[in-house]
Amino acid sequence: MLKWLGAGITPEQNTYRGNHRKIRNAAAAFSLLAVTGFLTLPSAATGPAATAADIKPGEWVSLAAGPAPAANPLQGFVPFEGRYDAMPHSMEWFYIPLNSTVTGPGTYNWSELEARLNSVASRGHQAAFRFYLDYPGKPSGVPAYLLDAGLTTRSYSDYGNQGISVSPDYEDPRLGQALDDFIAAFGAKYDGDSRIGFLQLGLLGFWGEWHTYPHDGWASPENWTASATAQQRVVQAYTKAFTKTRLQVRYPTTANSSSTLGYHDDSFAAETLPGTGWHFVDKLRQAGATEKWLTQPVGGELRIELQHCLFDVPVPCPEVSDPTRKDFPGSVAATHASWLLNHHAFSPGYSGAELSNATAAAQSLGYRFQATGFSLTPGTLAGQSDLKLSLRNTGTAPFYYNWPVQVAAVAGDGKIARTWTTPWKLTTLKPGMTSTWTAPLGTTGLPAGYYTLVLRPVNPLANGVPLRFANAAQDQTLPGWLTLGRKYFPAK
Repeated sequence: MLKWLGAGITPEQNTYRGNHRKIRNAAAAFSLLAVTGFLTLPSAATGPAATAADIKPGEWVSLAAGPAPAANPLQGFVPFEGRYDAMPHSMEWFYIPLNSTVTGPGTYNWSELEARLNSVASRGHQAAFRFYLDYPGKPSGVPAYLLDAGLTTRSYSDYGNQGISVSPDYEDPRLGQALDDFIAAFGAKYDGDSRIGFLQLGLLGFWGEWHTYPHDGWASPENWTASATAQQRVVQAYTKAFTKTRLQVRYPTTANSSSTLGYHDDSFAAETLPGTGWHFVDKLRQAGATEKWLTQPVGGELRIELQHCLFDVPVPCPEVSDPTRKDFPGSVAATHASWLLNHHAFSPGYSGAELSNATAAAQSLGYRFQATGFSLTPGTLAGQSDLKLSLRNTGTAPFYYNWPVQVAAVAGDGKIARTWTTPWKLTTLKPGMTSTWTAPLGTTGLPAGYYTLVLRPVNPLANGVPLRFANAAQDQTLPGWLTLGRKYFPAK
């Protein structure tokens, strides 16, 4: 909903069309004590030893904790697409008009999407994005052939649009068929693409955000919002076409609560916590989806009016009197969000205590893995050792992809002599959970000698941000790998 701090004000409209009001107050700040325990960074552990300790057969080896990684894949604060150095990050966000791709009935030109995905990937990042038909202030994203065929559209002046974009009739069967066909083709080409982190359903409503406020039948008599039937048709098309890439939709409903998709709260912290009946957590409860984060991701956008002031010291955003509308840690705890668009963190960026608080806030999102210990024992088969690893998730959300977890043996020259892929599934490690996993390491044919064992989940994006553990020995032997210890393997 868009009723707070000025009717009709939206994050996209305010920030990226230059209309948002600067309400910074130098005296306004927020006390870090107000969020102690949720936004506080863990203290750095003592630096790792220069040489990994030798592993004794069957002995349980404890692994020291370390600081939270500066950035990990698929979590934290996210900027709009582009190169930014103000804060470490792993994803970039963009919108894309549908008519850039749909050129006619069943005909598609993927060149713009390809260019944008490649640009994001070139910086080692995964993309989060959505297609839109109607973005206030931008030319219509409706495919030209539908407009030429007489698709009904409505002009409006809300959000500074002044008739630039138009709201299409979402009940027109020609539009419904076009969306069905596009989504099927989209999934056939891009499902599981390593350049994509999260895909939002988009398409319907202003900004593809599934609302047409104030033209919604409540704030004004006319209702341009897509019907429940039209919405569910898009949900079903997406969940059929995308079975690998993680999906998100704007609003939780009873109709989509059992679908294989998560949600995005685009007014995060401001309209997240329950009480009004239409805030995000209210809708989660009404849909019976409060536990859905255990298997499906939650993302969104930090409310634009909060981005520039929420991490000040000592009192955040003094113009906002209701503390529940600026409760970042409470909103994270209630939603288990993994990532948030917060472009202000990257441009113009934060500094001083504000930067420290914002960094801790970004690191409070999503998973955080920490290996607590391991053992290596002789296997039941000749030429095999069994690695047992204990791993815990100290974050607030799961990791939603089963990226391969590898173990490698690093020879004395610093090169990997052998790599093993384990059967371990990171998605099963929920917050607060510790699991102990076992994997066989076949050593037949490995030249006799000392090897340092290292561990990593593999980002499928070749140059992507490594998934790092909150351990002192992370990156000790090789960048992107967690060092376990040194072991002598005899010739087999």
